[in-house]
Amino acid sequence: GARLAGGGPDGGEVAAAERAAAEQRGGGTVFSRIVDGSLPAEILYQDAQCVAFRDVNPQAPVHFLVIPRRPIPRLSSVAPSDAQLLGHLLVVASQTAKAQGLSEGYRVVINDGKHGAQSVYHLHLHVLGGRQMGWPPG
Repeated sequence: GARLAGGGPDGGEVAAAERAAAEQRGGGTVFSRIVDGSLPAEILYQDAQCVAFRDVNPQAPVHFLVIPRRPIPRLSSVAPSDAQLLGHLLVVASQTAKAQGLSEGYRVVINDGKHGAQSVYHLHLHVLGGRQMGWPPG
């Protein structure tokens, strides 16, 4: 299956990003299957615009993803007309983090493209918390 997060520079995430970057982007992704209900996920929040669900390969005690229902391949491909949706994704990330008990803070990450180690070409926000994050991140 697809890895949704994690791995260091020597690990599977970079390799997965390289494979994903080389693949045809016209087909559906694992996230499209979660949106349409054909792939189960632990849903934390959903509405007409987006879905938030737990990452299957968590990199922190709390790790969930927020994705738009409408597939946008990557952050670098958004248009000005996507501004409202992008803001909504951040609001949902914040509200879901609060509902998950992340009162001490959390990190929001968006990987973009091969060099950003994006392994699924459907825009997604990683929300990680429940432990102290290090810096720099990678």
